[in-house]
Amino acid sequence: ALGLPYAQTMEALGGDLYVRKATLEYHASARCEDLLDVGIRCARIGTSSMLFSAAVFRQGELLVSGELVYVFADPHSQTSRPVPPALREVLMGFEAGEPMREIRVGDWPALGEAASAIRSEVFIAEQKIPQEMEWDADDATSVHAVAFNRLGFPIATGRLLRDAPGIARIGRMATRQAVRGGGIARAVLEALMDRARERGDREVRLSAQTSAAAFYARAGFVTLGAEFEEAGIAHIEMTRAL
Repeated sequence: ALGLPYAQTMEALGGDLYVRKATLEYHASARCEDLLDVGIRCARIGTSSMLFSAAVFRQGELLVSGELVYVFADPHSQTSRPVPPALREVLMGFEAGEPMREIRVGDWPALGEAASAIRSEVFIAEQKIPQEMEWDADDATSVHAVAFNRLGFPIATGRLLRDAPGIARIGRMATRQAVRGGGIARAVLEALMDRARERGDREVRLSAQTSAAAFYARAGFVTLGAEFEEAGIAHIEMTRAL
């Protein structure tokens, strides 16, 4: 939810988080097939420690409450250090309802370095797509969107080009593995569709990896044609009217 890849974030902040205390208090029992809500929030930040409160509810009834105390410390000496202001601002901003990401839309000279880092990590390193298949001339003429977290790290990207008059194509959608599932990819997708609408496109198409087809379906895309293989990965063509 914070959009902070843990290892990268701690390295940039020059420390790590260590559990000082963890407590649970049981108030009532959950039953098989109960629908439970599980929540956690940052309740307080001291000089070097952070208190997180957690709870499990069933239709508003408190079943379990808990507290976690973390200490920010030097990973080598394991001596406590002050919580970095940047981390403090992110946590307090999240609890205040502030956005945890910024979507920047622009051309390759402006966003290419950030987009390349994400795509290299996701497509080349993780999915083993050959480098010669990842990079093409369309990057220079595409509109790119990159999501940055509150610390300025790029965490997701995608690009927009024109398939035909009035028909846009979105591609190279990639999100760093550690922050998937937090709505970041959807924000990038919406930013690219907004840009397509602004320039007058009436339809947008994309070649979705089959494993991601449900994600695009939730965004209003429908399948167009049969499944096919690209770079050794199953894909499906999808479309949505703007």
